[in-house]
Amino acid sequence: MATTLAALFGVLVGSFLLGSIPWGVIISRCFYHKDVREVGSGNIGTTNAMRAMGKVGGSAVFVLDFGKGVVSGLVALALARALVAWDPEGCTAFVALMLGDAQQAQAAATTAASNNYLVMLFTSAAFLGCILGHVFSPWLGFKGGKGIAVAAGCLMATFGPVGGFLEIAVFAVVVAATRYVSAGSIAAAAVCPLFALYYCWDNVPAWACCAMGAVVVVWAHRGNIGRLRAGCERRIGSSKGEKEGEDA
Repeated sequence: MATTLAALFGVLVGSFLLGSIPWGVIISRCFYHKDVREVGSGNIGTTNAMRAMGKVGGSAVFVLDFGKGVVSGLVALALARALVAWDPEGCTAFVALMLGDAQQAQAAATTAASNNYLVMLFTSAAFLGCILGHVFSPWLGFKGGKGIAVAAGCLMATFGPVGGFLEIAVFAVVVAATRYVSAGSIAAAAVCPLFALYYCWDNVPAWACCAMGAVVVVWAHRGNIGRLRAGCERRIGSSKGEKEGEDA
C-alpha cells in the first residue's frame, strides 16, 4: 500500500512538472524572437499565441499544451495498471482503505476492481496536477496559462476518448453560439464535475480531483468572467481596434 501511495504522489508531482512547461513562451522566444507575454493580452495560451505568432505558432502551442495533458494521463494510466499487476495485494488494500470497511470485501474480491479504481484515481490526479502546473508554472513565477488545452488532453485518459470529446463539444458549441472563447472554456470546466459524477461514481477522491481541477480553470478565468458580466469581453472576429482583454 505504501508503494501505491508513493506512486500516486509521484503522478501528482510529475504531472505538475510536465504541465508547468511554458510552451507558449518557449516557442515565441526560440522561433519568433519575441515573448508572447509581451504581446496582446500577455497570456501564454493558444489564442494569444496565434495573435503573437500567427496560426502556425499558435497551433504548435495548442498541440504541445494538449500533448502535456495527454502524456500525463497516459503515463498515469499505465502506472496504475502496472501497479495492479506487480502488487495486487497492496493495491487491493489501498482500494479497500479508500472505500471503507463496508465495501472492503467487494473491493478485495477482484483485481479488476482495484485496477479500475486506481486507473481513475491516478488519471484524475494527473488531470489536477497538470492543470496546477500549467496555471502556476514555477518557471514563470507561479503564473501561467488557463489550463483548458492541458485539461482537454488529460481528460482523454481520465474520461476516455468519448468523455474527452464531449468536453470539447461543449466548448465548441458554446463558442459557436456566443463567439466568446472564454465562455466556451468556462462552460467546459463547469460541466467537468458533472461528467465526473458518471465516470467516478464510486470513486470520491477521483471526483474531487476532477472538481478541483475544474475550479482552478474557472478561477483562472476570473478576469474573463468579470468582462463577460460587464459586456466588454472580446469576441472572435472583433476588430483589432477594440480593447483587448485577456484570452481564455
